[in-house]
Amino acid sequence: MSSKENKPSESWKGFHGPNLGVAIELYEEYTKDPDAVDEELRALFDTLGPPPSSNDEERFIAAEVPAVKQTVGTDMMRKIVGAVKLADTIRMKGHLASDIHPIQKEFKNEELLQLSRYDLTEADLRQVPVDMLCPNAPSYVKDGFEAIEHLKKVYTQTVAFEFGHVQDEEERNWLYKMVESDLYLPNLSTQQRINLLKRLTQVEGFEKFIHRTFVGQKRFSIEGLDVLVPMLDEAVRESVHEGTENIMIGMAHRGRLNVLTHTLGKPYHMIFSEFLHAPKEDLSSESATGINGWTGDVKYHLGADRQIKEENTVEATVTLANNPSHLEFVSPIVEGYARAAQEDRSNKGEPVQDTLKAYSILIHGDAAFPGQGIVTETLNLSRLTGYQVGGSLHIIANNNIGFTTETYDSRSTTYSSDPAKGFEIPILHVNADDPEACMAAIHLAFQYRKRFKKDFLIDLVGYRRLGHNETDDPFVTQPETYSRIKKHPTVRAIYADYLTEQKVIEKGYGSDLDKETLEYLRTEYDKVASKKSEHDVKISQPDFIVNGLPKVKTAVDFDTLKQINEDLLKWPNEFKVNDKLGKILKRRLDGFEEGGKIDWAHGEVLAFASIISDGTPVRLSGQDSERGTFVQRHLVLHDKDSNELYTPLKELESAKASFAVYNSPLSEAAVVGFEYGYNVQSPETLVLWEAQFGDFANGAQVMFDQWIAAGRAKWGQKSGLVVLLPHGYEGQGPEHSSGRVERFLVSAAENNWTIANCSSAAQYFHLLRRQAAILKKDSVRPLIIMTPKSLLRNSYASSDAKVFSEGEFLPVLEQPGLGEKADKVERILLCSGKVSIDLAERIDKKSDDENWDWLHIARVEELYPFPKRLIRELFANYKNLKEVIWVQEEPKNMGAWPFMESRIRDITPENVNVSYIGRTFRSSPAEGNPIAHKTEQERIITESLTRKK
Repeated sequence: MSSKENKPSESWKGFHGPNLGVAIELYEEYTKDPDAVDEELRALFDTLGPPPSSNDEERFIAAEVPAVKQTVGTDMMRKIVGAVKLADTIRMKGHLASDIHPIQKEFKNEELLQLSRYDLTEADLRQVPVDMLCPNAPSYVKDGFEAIEHLKKVYTQTVAFEFGHVQDEEERNWLYKMVESDLYLPNLSTQQRINLLKRLTQVEGFEKFIHRTFVGQKRFSIEGLDVLVPMLDEAVRESVHEGTENIMIGMAHRGRLNVLTHTLGKPYHMIFSEFLHAPKEDLSSESATGINGWTGDVKYHLGADRQIKEENTVEATVTLANNPSHLEFVSPIVEGYARAAQEDRSNKGEPVQDTLKAYSILIHGDAAFPGQGIVTETLNLSRLTGYQVGGSLHIIANNNIGFTTETYDSRSTTYSSDPAKGFEIPILHVNADDPEACMAAIHLAFQYRKRFKKDFLIDLVGYRRLGHNETDDPFVTQPETYSRIKKHPTVRAIYADYLTEQKVIEKGYGSDLDKETLEYLRTEYDKVASKKSEHDVKISQPDFIVNGLPKVKTAVDFDTLKQINEDLLKWPNEFKVNDKLGKILKRRLDGFEEGGKIDWAHGEVLAFASIISDGTPVRLSGQDSERGTFVQRHLVLHDKDSNELYTPLKELESAKASFAVYNSPLSEAAVVGFEYGYNVQSPETLVLWEAQFGDFANGAQVMFDQWIAAGRAKWGQKSGLVVLLPHGYEGQGPEHSSGRVERFLVSAAENNWTIANCSSAAQYFHLLRRQAAILKKDSVRPLIIMTPKSLLRNSYASSDAKVFSEGEFLPVLEQPGLGEKADKVERILLCSGKVSIDLAERIDKKSDDENWDWLHIARVEELYPFPKRLIRELFANYKNLKEVIWVQEEPKNMGAWPFMESRIRDITPENVNVSYIGRTFRSSPAEGNPIAHKTEQERIITESLTRKK
């Protein structure tokens, strides 16, 4: 250290203000016992040498805080260090001593902030300058003691903050300034306070009326978190005032009826009619009715839209998304809504995003937020290029219980909000019994989003007045807690008493409001009470669903397609494509020459190009979708020297709409949900999601089961989402073989979606174009495609250019060269996808003495809707037919066979045997041993092409 002793002061210049005092104190501990500090500090102090003298201390501190004029001695430094530690503890851990729990007050840890813990007295603190502890304090704060008291007030009362995990210094400092200077506190007028009381009275009155009138019926009451409704009111008001055109809300079932009624404007009598099962025909003119499908859903799952217009603002739409009892899974869907509403897709290139246009609000459960993985997946989307929405507002509707499960059994963290810390999302905890603090929380969240365009989380801490539902008795499992809740006044009563004390309202005004509300609810109830229906309900599909898809033209003029192809293979002279890739792509020019072929990826890019040239936007996402999992797509090119990007489809001269492609995060559930939501909000856009391998869709099973397959029937919610699932047995093991087509087929009914397993590039091209053509039609439905892996470059799956310019999608394809002698055909093989190409290759390799007159093969390209008429007509052509065999690669209990068997038998002529060739029953989709796989594949093909003696 001797080499540093000449200029000790200069070595410590990196420390300023309170940081200098802390550093000196640690250095003193180090000189007494080097092991008292960690290894990094020891190394630092070895380098720095002795700290500055008292004169230097004064100079350093005075440079940072001009208020310090006197010489700072050791005793004063001790006070400063202790005071700074206390101030930082209040900021970082004040939430642990806060008054944010309406019921469980014992959670409050007040000992944490006692002065004695920091060897301080009030007199000590009064000697410390305010700016050293709270530079953003209001002007009435005059000394260090008042600064500490102010910080306690800010961080430990009915609203508490966690900002320390926010790494961006500008954001963190802005947050501290907002809360410590009281800038986030709304200045509520007398009328605003009275209106807030009125809203709380409506919220409570609605729940009380239903509880008394419809005894034992489920509604999942909001009671205990009543203030959530005025919080949403305020979020909507602030958003619309700033010019937001769409406010999208996602929430589970608790409190949903109250939000539907008050935030979405669904009339009371319409809610009552659903409890009474009264007919709705007479109420169809009402706004915010929600749109039910033909099978419908329970009332606390339904969504609604509401049009609102405040003075001097644009007209806006508030949407509450439909949501089944899968809690958090609606979150990415709502963010997809928001992204679609924010984007302008009318011009070529990347869609233009304006995050002001839409605001997504996601309401979570306290047990679900840390418990459901979909939450973390959704939070991870928040700052990704293809998925960010300029910040979502997250509100945890915190009951401090999950059904009957206590917090210590439902999470491993202090707060249910803790998972958000990993994404540096600011967190605010607020007591649900303090309505004005809750309004302040919304204001801060909105201002943060407006400035930084990032997520914000409010942990609304309350309780659940009743059981999980209205038939549940919570005293059975939480007797002590519910004894407290039973005695606890409602937030309406608490706020009415507060306003009375503040002379805002006269005594008794709150009770009068309560009575008026209940009288009005009775009037609304009487409108429908006499119309209760006892008739059977008929469930029937609309004609546009029953009649299936309309006939549309999907062929593209040859010269037009050729020109598009040439344009796609042009890139700037200064852009240097990978040499090998450049040569591969340039070969696509040969596809339009005599004898040329167009493979799968080439056909796909031509489909995308022709679709955006027709004026339909395209959005594709998935893991590695830009390049393609199998190095086949190359929609985004990388300069080999600079790594700059170039996307030919975004520069296409003929394009009349946008094109977007994104590599998604390693997520299935959240990304599928996001794309589904995007498509619902933007029905004119061809939205595609691609799995890296088909069975990865397992991770999004809830999205498929609850929304994509059934959303139309339950809620009347249209979707034309395209799902691409790589499928086919190449010996790569169980997880890289099957797209689990059986899981989609088992949910196939009522023309709810189309499921295809194409075997050629032209079929894929026409299928995509057909989907794009029907997007705006009532008959649109999702499209599930089992896409190939090994067939991507297989010449048997490639197509002539004329099939793109003259053909159409064919649900059934007959094998060329077979079945020409109709009277000799005894066996017809029905198959789909890759195995049909395996069969075609084997037939082409036949020996000269093999005769195939007895055999015909038909590829079922569209598995659902089952092409019943086409296959029946095919069978009718062969009068000597003896057997029909379904051939597949998958095990017998998987693949299409379990779905196909009964349908094939139903249309097969009498005395014709129906059987199966494929793998036997298995628990796993495919063999892991490549030799076993090859043996099974060989057996399936050989058996299919061997004539029975």
